[in-house]
Amino acid sequence: MENKQDSRQLSILIPAYNYVCTGLVAGLQKQAEALGISYEIIVADDGSSDMAKTYANRAISDIPHCTHIARKENVGRAAIRNFLSRRATFGRLLFLDCDIALPDGHFLERYMQADDCDVVDGGICIEGDADKLKGNIRFIYERASEPHHTAAERARHPYRSFRTTNFMIRRETMLANQFDERFRHYGYEDVLFGKRLRENGYRISHIDNPVAIRDFETNGIFMAKTEEGLRTLHHFRNELRGYSRLLDTADRLGHPIPAHLIMLWHRLFGGIERRNLTGKRPKLCIFDIYRLGYYLSL
Repeated sequence: MENKQDSRQLSILIPAYNYVCTGLVAGLQKQAEALGISYEIIVADDGSSDMAKTYANRAISDIPHCTHIARKENVGRAAIRNFLSRRATFGRLLFLDCDIALPDGHFLERYMQADDCDVVDGGICIEGDADKLKGNIRFIYERASEPHHTAAERARHPYRSFRTTNFMIRRETMLANQFDERFRHYGYEDVLFGKRLRENGYRISHIDNPVAIRDFETNGIFMAKTEEGLRTLHHFRNELRGYSRLLDTADRLGHPIPAHLIMLWHRLFGGIERRNLTGKRPKLCIFDIYRLGYYLSL
């Protein structure tokens, strides 16, 4: 049970990689000051390769109650979050991705008013000009997935729906359930974390307190990240079974003949599909086919 003091204290933890998040930190600091809570904001740069962005983030340490830590080695998305949890001071930890935006001036207030729970997941929302972004495959994919982002929909499968983009957790819960540091590459460390929380009897509450995704990488970068995530999924497939829609689809194929036909299709047409997905008019249906073919071909 959370004590009264913890409910007015918050450590905001932001892992960063090749991204300037000074504006995000300034907005969070302004909201925390307005609430009159005890707080700290820690940004840990996970060995960024773009030194100009790392240098720009150094200004974070000039903001009251804020700290920027530049790490020389890239340790991965799991290990950097574990590091931040150990550096935190207060009993409530709020983890945020560095490339999100705050939807309004009451974001922190909604978290501070949330029900006492081991983990609170606030969710995401997608913002952007659909006309200008109609050629961006990540925007197309995220926008199509929006019906699954509401709190009501996420609560239907609370552990499977967990994402690290925007969540609050008790520090004691986090220290007892660290992210699996075998996940050094992109993807699925949050999925296994949700599974472990379920196995260990912790409760996740899903609320409507989304952060906004407004920054969408180029199609080439997104496809490279997608492929890296699929390789991660394949490597940890036995542990992630039942927690991935793509794995469910692969399992439902059952007989090897359909799987081999999809693999043959990918071998023949995967290059053409990828050119569509990295081009100016990507199609979501092709993205789904490409991902399944790429995964089965592993």
